[in-house]
Amino acid sequence: MTKRHQRLRMQHRIRLVLEERRAAFAARDAEPAVDLEATMELPPPQRAVGRVTIRY
Repeated sequence: MTKRHQRLRMQHRIRLVLEERRAAFAARDAEPAVDLEATMELPPPQRAVGRVTIRY
């Protein structure tokens, strides 16, 4: 390979890496800020003991 060919190949590879990084950062910023690792405790379900009349 000639030096010119090597230089062009290296520039092409660098360009591809930069495009991948830009796409990754754009996708990361577009996602909502939610902690996927966070957990939330739910209370145990309450059972009905009797009937209740609801008045409005």
